[in-house]
Amino acid sequence: MAAYDIKGKIALVTGGANGIGLAYVWELLKNGLKNVSIVDINKAGSEVASQINKQYGDGTAIFIETNVIDKTKLAAAFEQTFKTFNGLDIVINNAGIMWDADYEKEIALNIGALTEGSLLGLKYLGKNNGGKGGVIANIASILGLQKLSGCPIYVGTKHYVVGLTRSFGTPYYWDLTGVKFVTMCPGVTDTPLISEASKFALQGYPKLGELLANELGSLPPQPTENVAKGMITLITKGENGSVWVSEGGQPVYEVAIPDRTTLRKN
Repeated sequence: MAAYDIKGKIALVTGGANGIGLAYVWELLKNGLKNVSIVDINKAGSEVASQINKQYGDGTAIFIETNVIDKTKLAAAFEQTFKTFNGLDIVINNAGIMWDADYEKEIALNIGALTEGSLLGLKYLGKNNGGKGGVIANIASILGLQKLSGCPIYVGTKHYVVGLTRSFGTPYYWDLTGVKFVTMCPGVTDTPLISEASKFALQGYPKLGELLANELGSLPPQPTENVAKGMITLITKGENGSVWVSEGGQPVYEVAIPDRTTLRKN
């Protein structure tokens, strides 16, 4: 598969107003992105778009305040992005939470909204729908590749992201749509998660929040910029269906997931 050039392209990033999502936005712009739509429930996205437009020129960025869990509102955000910029090339489904204490919301966001974002991405990017093809990057976690006692439901949602994105990243969908799917699995990244673990662990299980904080604290931390730089590698060089890890401030690396038929326990 040929390298994908970000220059002159148009991107939509959910959860792009802060954290890793914001780092993706700035890194894409540094690499020649023409336009970006920041889709987030966080009103800080308005100031982010203003900063981008001052630095890169008026009309470079728009902010769409949206609760991405609402299918109708998410669809409207895609439509507004497409009409504003007269196109769409890259979708990063980044919005997500670790909050087992409110697992229904967690599932709605980490699974429901990401699934809808993938389907909307195919609608607007897919050559079968008149699009030009492009890239959809879905954000999982290193916890989508392992188990963890402290947040089993979050872990389950991230395993889902890996499975969904690998399945969309198969020849059937590529041949039909011209859309490349890649999965990013960040490790522990600059975030208040660890210090607030007791709030978002499952309630009613003794010392589970403390266990979660210890488990997360044992993993190597990294700045958001490291994940963002890795994302550029995924978009430009990653193979369709590939899964990548960014952790500990080290360069991003691709994961080799073994074939199921080789996994039989002796």
